[in-house]
Amino acid sequence: MAPLCRKFRNRLCSLVVVARLFIAFLVLTAADPIPEQVVTVSGDFEGWRSDLFPEILRDEAVTRLNELGKISDGDGFLQRTFLSPASVRASSVILGWMQDAGCRTWIDQMGNVHGRVESINSSASALLIGSHLDTVVDAGKFDGALGIVSAIAALKVLKTSGQLAKLQRPVEVVAFSDEEGVRFQSTFLGSAAIAGTLPVSALQISDKSGLTVEGVLKLNSIEITEESFLQLKYDPMTAWGYIEVHIEQGPVLETLGYPLGVVSGIAGQTRLRVTVRGTQGHAGTVPMSMRQDPMAAAAELIVLLENLCKHPDNFITYDKECRGFNTESLTGSIVCTVGEISCWPSASNVIPGEVTFTVDLRARDDMAREATLYELSSRIYQICDHRSVSCIIERKHDAGAVRCDQNLTLQLKSAAHDAVKRMAGDVLVDVPVLMSGAGHDAMAMSHLTRAGMLFVRCRGGVSHSPEEHVLDDDVWAAGLALVTFLETNLL
Repeated sequence: MAPLCRKFRNRLCSLVVVARLFIAFLVLTAADPIPEQVVTVSGDFEGWRSDLFPEILRDEAVTRLNELGKISDGDGFLQRTFLSPASVRASSVILGWMQDAGCRTWIDQMGNVHGRVESINSSASALLIGSHLDTVVDAGKFDGALGIVSAIAALKVLKTSGQLAKLQRPVEVVAFSDEEGVRFQSTFLGSAAIAGTLPVSALQISDKSGLTVEGVLKLNSIEITEESFLQLKYDPMTAWGYIEVHIEQGPVLETLGYPLGVVSGIAGQTRLRVTVRGTQGHAGTVPMSMRQDPMAAAAELIVLLENLCKHPDNFITYDKECRGFNTESLTGSIVCTVGEISCWPSASNVIPGEVTFTVDLRARDDMAREATLYELSSRIYQICDHRSVSCIIERKHDAGAVRCDQNLTLQLKSAAHDAVKRMAGDVLVDVPVLMSGAGHDAMAMSHLTRAGMLFVRCRGGVSHSPEEHVLDDDVWAAGLALVTFLETNLL
């Protein structure tokens, strides 16, 4: 086992503290499961108090989620990528909903859809609420869309109740044009532009057809210059905070029987593109011992990645300078995925000349992520050298782990508890606090202002799939929690 590069050693020592705290949380929640009937918010709506607004926060919100779920570039499946025809249609629909909620609306030069309500205090900084309108391929209809629809519904409730004109600070809902990174393999194009962390060079990133981000904007009649691009960045002094409602995309809330949870932090993420080049040849005439096959090499590299992330303690070793660090704590804190693989010329009777695959690597601690990437890169080059093929590793995306703002988290927790209590009566448990393994626009927005997130339970923890599902009553609970948050903190 190769020792870890010295520059990572000292920082890696702190990982054990994070891991132990996370394990303690899991043990605590698993040891005392919550009776589902205590916090289930379903049932006959007759007799509910009018201040719960089920007709807006549940019925209309669910209808709108279903409507967005039908706006797709795919035939028989849901797909909306950055400024695709379906995304443009979805943007137009969302604009109409924002206007219905009393918002002034516009679309910026990165395709983000904005709806803003001003406040009594014209100089007050704004609360930003958002999520993304783009999807993965063969997506579910709640990922991203739930956060947009719930935010608009909450503002409509304030408009209906006559409270919208009493806001003490502006509220701006943003439907971000790109979070998933499907089209350009560069996530957060929308939110990172607003946060000011997206470089101008991102305009020249190409999709698989050769179109650049700038080119796609021009096709949609959006002319962008370096100056106007830089103007997309919000002044941090104008932002009071950012909150996001999102499905959990995991099974914890369903296991606990609770509809809502608050997020303490988001795991960091790195995306790589690995290109392996060998010698193209005839499948029947080149002896096995003489081949420089990039496909076989790529297969070995992918298995290496899986083993490294499953058993990092078998690969990463430490010397006595890292006293007290338990390598076993890395296990379970890192996840790795190969989601795409392609080869050239891609014919059954040809030894390929080139194979490319992607790597998505995530960890709750940035040093654990960097340590894994260092070890992975080192071993990839060793394997490629041994197989007499060449390897190129490109880092396409990096997002550091994010800690959500403590005050916003407490305020969201209180709002979630009050919302569930108003719907279900006495609630005998506290709102769960979760760590997110998935990336969200809150990661980008945290560079602009403090950020907080509210998770909503989803069936089976399934996401990025047409099987993705959220109970109608949980959609209602999420919207009511946002209304409660706004009433408590902005009125």
